[in-house]
Amino acid sequence: MSARRDTNASATSSTLPSNSIFRIPPYYYLHVLDQNSNVTRVEVGPMTFIRQDNEKVILGPEKMIVVPPRHYCIIENPVVRDKGGKPVMDKHGQAKLRHADQEIRLTQDPFPLYPGEILKQVVTQLKVVQANTALRLRAVLDFDDETGKKVAGDEWLFEGPGTYIPKKEVVVEETIRATVIKPNQAIKLRARKETTDRDGNVRVTGEEWLVKKVGAYLPGAYEEVVDTVDAYVLTDKVALSLRATRTFTDKNGVTRRTGEEWLVKMEDTEAHIPDVYEEVVEWSRSPPHQQAILRHPGPSRADGKPQLGQKKLVKGEKSFFLLPGESLEKGIQNVYVLVRMRVSS
Repeated sequence: MSARRDTNASATSSTLPSNSIFRIPPYYYLHVLDQNSNVTRVEVGPMTFIRQDNEKVILGPEKMIVVPPRHYCIIENPVVRDKGGKPVMDKHGQAKLRHADQEIRLTQDPFPLYPGEILKQVVTQLKVVQANTALRLRAVLDFDDETGKKVAGDEWLFEGPGTYIPKKEVVVEETIRATVIKPNQAIKLRARKETTDRDGNVRVTGEEWLVKKVGAYLPGAYEEVVDTVDAYVLTDKVALSLRATRTFTDKNGVTRRTGEEWLVKMEDTEAHIPDVYEEVVEWSRSPPHQQAILRHPGPSRADGKPQLGQKKLVKGEKSFFLLPGESLEKGIQNVYVLVRMRVSS
C-alpha cells in the first residue's frame, strides 16, 4: 500500500477540482487505478488523497471489513501473503492473488479488500453445536487434519457441545439430532455404506440392526434411523407369534431359518422387541375356559411341530396359545351342560 499525502493541500485545494481530493476516514480505503500502468492499488485511511491526472478512483471510500469475536467471513481470490503476513506484490506493484481459491478469516483487525478479492460470504456468526447434536461434514478437497488424511467425499461428524470452525475443504451437509430411546423401545438403523458402528461392529451397506440401550443415540455419519420399534408386552394370556424373514441367530442363540415360525411367551420374556429379521405374524390372546378343537396339534406341544391331520379337544378352564401350524376348528365353543330331570308319574 502507498500512503500519499499532500503537504500543501490547504494551499492548493482551491485550485484542484472537487473530485480530485478524497478524505479517507480511519478504517476506510480506496482502490486507485493508475491509467498509465493499468495497476490498481489500495489507499488506506486516515489520510487525504489527491488524485493525479493519470489516476482514477474506481472504488471507495469503502469501510474495512470487521470480523468480531466468534464470527467469520469467506474471501474468494485471497491475496498472497509472505511469512510476516504482508501482501506480496508482483513486479508491477499489483497484489498477487490465489485465483479460484478461498480463505476463511476469523476475528482480526479490520482489513481492506485488495483489487480482485471478493467477499463471498459476509461476516457470519460461528455455529454452536449443542449437546446430543452433530454436524455431518463432507470433504470437497483432499487435506490433512488432526485425525488423519481426508479425501474428497469422506463424511464424518462434528459432535457437540462445541463451536464449529469452518474450513474451505469442508461443507456442512446437515444437522443431526440424537434419538431418545425409551424403556421397552429400540431404533432400527441402516448403514448407508460400509462402516463401523459405535459398538465396534462392522456393518455393510444396506445392513439393518437394532439399538436397544436406553438413552440418547446419535447416528454415525453413515447411519440412518429407519424406524422406532416398540416392544410387545407379554402376559400369561398374551403371546407373540413370529416368523423369520431370513436365516439368522436370535438373541437366545437359536438359529432361525427363513420362513420358520415360533411362539414367544411370558415364560421367555416379559416384553419382546422384534428383531430386524423377525416378522410379527399374530399377537394372540389365549381363549377363556370353554372348549376348543385343535387341528394339526403338536404331539407334545413342546417341539412346536404339528401333527398333521389330527385333532385334539381342549377343555376349560385352561389357558393356552396356538403354536405355529395349529388352528381352531369353529373357534371357541361354549360348553353345554345337560341336566337329568325326573318325570313324575
